[in-house]
Amino acid sequence: MQNSHSSSRNLSQLLLSFGGTVVLTSLVVAGVIVGLRELGTLEGLELGAYDSLMRSRPDKGLDKRFTVLGIDDSDIQILKEYPVTDGTLAKALRKLEDQGAEVIGIDILRDIPQGPPQGRKDLEEVLSNSDRIVAVCEMSKEDSPGTPSAPGISEDRVAVADYPADPGGIVRRGMIIGIPQKSKLPLPVQHLCNDPNPDNQIPSLSFQMVLRYLYAKKIEPQQTKSGEIQLGTTVLKRLEKKAGGYRNLDSGAYQILLNYRSAKNSVKVISLRDLLADKVPAINIKGKIILAGYTGAVVHDTFYTPFSAGAADNQKMPGVVVHAQNASQIISAVLDKQPLMWYWHQWQESLWIFGWTALGAILAWRIRTPWILILGGGVAIAILVGTSYVLFIQAGWIPLVPPLLGLLASVTSVVLIDRYAATIVKTVKGFLKMNVEIDEKKKEEEVAAIVESDYFLDLQQRAKDLRVRDKNEVSTSIKPPLSTKVENSVIDTSAATQPIPSRRSAEVIRATPTVQQTQLIEEVDYLQQVRDKRRQLNSSEEVTDASNPEVTAAQIAGESENQAEIAYLEQLQRRGKRMREGKK
Repeated sequence: MQNSHSSSRNLSQLLLSFGGTVVLTSLVVAGVIVGLRELGTLEGLELGAYDSLMRSRPDKGLDKRFTVLGIDDSDIQILKEYPVTDGTLAKALRKLEDQGAEVIGIDILRDIPQGPPQGRKDLEEVLSNSDRIVAVCEMSKEDSPGTPSAPGISEDRVAVADYPADPGGIVRRGMIIGIPQKSKLPLPVQHLCNDPNPDNQIPSLSFQMVLRYLYAKKIEPQQTKSGEIQLGTTVLKRLEKKAGGYRNLDSGAYQILLNYRSAKNSVKVISLRDLLADKVPAINIKGKIILAGYTGAVVHDTFYTPFSAGAADNQKMPGVVVHAQNASQIISAVLDKQPLMWYWHQWQESLWIFGWTALGAILAWRIRTPWILILGGGVAIAILVGTSYVLFIQAGWIPLVPPLLGLLASVTSVVLIDRYAATIVKTVKGFLKMNVEIDEKKKEEEVAAIVESDYFLDLQQRAKDLRVRDKNEVSTSIKPPLSTKVENSVIDTSAATQPIPSRRSAEVIRATPTVQQTQLIEEVDYLQQVRDKRRQLNSSEEVTDASNPEVTAAQIAGESENQAEIAYLEQLQRRGKRMREGKK
């Protein structure tokens, strides 16, 4: 029964400790982490982790459905053209069409004529007569009036070249559909790409490529009940304001996370000079999605990507290649069933953060050995990072930095609370024990001082003298005087047989303690016995006095002295009692 009660009590204490230390600490730490995350404090760290995971993924290699016509620095130097003239661009477009390109996208702004007028006429003719060519424009913003597309292109073949860039200029998102913003600057000319009408939804260059390529395969876009675009069985999940690690995302445009294929080897790149010289194999053009644009460093049409932050590779990626990567991920998702980037709902992410925070608290609560705790924490971190990496390979972006911070913070908090609280309790207990020991020692010293004092020694001596004198008086009282015996025998010989004297003597004898018993009685308590015996003697003496009325003055004086001594000892006893009570 006692074991059951003890086990129940231990279980209650264990649960109380678990609840007070682990659960409470986990809730507080996770709440702080989630709160900081909601405020956007951790956004930079989470995006940095996203970039690290993106760089560490296996390279998916070339998407053979794409070819980029890259105008590099060598083309500019050899052709002596910058920008490339309208005539050269028209000639390149005809060659691409003649070799059977499926769809052609021009990532070059050409609203202003470049080169001779004949070249301009040739370019307008190519753009107006072909239904496979898409040209770009630049949307208006608050501080920009925008740039129109090349002349001769129909509005249904116009695409936006804009990218949604994060702080630092890093491109992590791909544009699907954009809506021009109202510009605060005067508009030099009205065009499609500076009309801020909400219904004026312009597809991006990459999405125009996707739509036209899939249309040839009889796959047309559909709209889901939630207003998202669906291609076949693939839904392009629109980024919300709080998506993944983002906490203040501009959700005006239709955007998705950009699932890069590779840092350098995502698409086949051919040069303009080789195309004009007919040195490009037809296999690199026929049936391909062709994207033409500048790739040279002199043009500055390059962007930071998640691969730009790597220590070994700090290059930027040409804009035309970024467009190709965005188009490649959508087509791969529709035709090859490769997943697009996905993320959890906010409540799922919060549970994930709390779970890892609680794990850290449990480890710190259960493991007392420091090096084992460090080892256990390292294993937990490895599992967290490994899980995030495996899911990221499968295009899943789950929180990594917040649960990692929660794990470390909860371990630290529990160690501080548990260990230091135990140290404080131990210190307080030791302090109290020391005080108790000091008090006991002080009390013993005070008692020893009292015992060794003159007052106590005087008390002992007086008690001893009183015992000796009382013993002598009792012995004398037992033997009656000789004259009394003679008178009693003359008056009445039968008086010797009366029971009263013998009974009185018996009472006196029974009331008289032996020497051995007296030694066992403490000096102070002996005073009570003296008082009792004195009353008995007084009773016997009253009887004796009745038979012998002759009482001497010496006897009266001795009696008075005894009463005074008893009164004095009683006073000492009361003082000793008060001293003992005061010490308590």
